[in-house]
Amino acid sequence: MAMGSRVVVQAEIPVELHESLQGYLATHPDWDVHRVCSAALSLFLLQNTENDRRVARVYLDTLFRVPR
Repeated sequence: MAMGSRVVVQAEIPVELHESLQGYLATHPDWDVHRVCSAALSLFLLQNTENDRRVARVYLDTLFRVPR
């Protein structure tokens, strides 16, 4: 898969997380649900797996919105 390619992921989350996410997004217009999920998942993988430069790149790009 080429860098920058995307896949669609569907997930059920607890209502409490959804409500908190909606509150966050309402006060942070530069973020959207896709950006939050990419940041959260890439951070989880960085902390819990072997260091993968590709995951680190996604994490940093997501945080700092580096255009591709």
